Amino acid sequence: MSKTNDTGHAKNVANFETLIAYLTGYGAVYNPSNANIQLSSLNEKVAAARTISEQVHDLAAKNSNAIAARDLAFQPLKKLSTRIVNAIKASDVAQQVIDNAITHNRKIQGQRASVKLTEEEKQKLATIGTVVNQVSASQQSFDSQLDTFDKQIKLLATIPSYAPNEVELQQATLTTLYNDLLQKNRDVVSKTSELSTLRLNRNKILYDANTGIVALALDAKNYSKSVFGVSTPQYKQISGIPFKTIKI
Repeated sequence: MSKTNDTGHAKNVANFETLIAYLTGYGAVYNPSNANIQLSSLNEKVAAARTISEQVHDLAAKNSNAIAARDLAFQPLKKLSTRIVNAIKASDVAQQVIDNAITHNRKIQGQRASVKLTEEEKQKLATIGTVVNQVSASQQSFDSQLDTFDKQIKLLATIPSYAPNEVELQQATLTTLYNDLLQKNRDVVSKTSELSTLRLNRNKILYDANTGIVALALDAKNYSKSVFGVSTPQYKQISGIPFKTIKI
């Protein structure tokens, strides 16, 4: 969600509050039969809009902090992964085990097992009947990195000779790190999902075609136009108060 959109939502709520202030000033003359645009209903609606807007801002800040914490926690993983491989190489293990560890490290680094062919090379192979379909091999999502890191840790458990003196390379330390990274990733997923749902609810309050504040503002303006007339000072007070439907 862009900052421009967030600013637009806030402006709509502020303008809706301004509109209500003018309508309230008209006193008993403003007396619509439509319950949705009666002053009591409009005041309830703007209060709900204010509340949910504040909730969105609060959760957006918390989500941003969770993302920053996750990014910071994951930063050392690539370098640590390479150190693990070197520690395995220094142990008395079979080459196949080392190869498996290298594969895991390569995935964490986001490297390909083979060089990606150019389009020209693919076309040359196609002329002799060899069709090459190389998909992206980068597995850099946080979920993928966690999955691969877990596999690497479980591989270590199968190596009796893997017993580094360096605490940060020991299996227990790596398991603790994995659990911490897993929780930080889950925190982001949870807050992002919650924020998305909260924004949907906010958007309904602001932009529902029938009961959103933008629609109600138009209805209130039209009612006022019918009461005072299009060229009256009263209607001119509110006719220029802008409301925009934000593209979600």
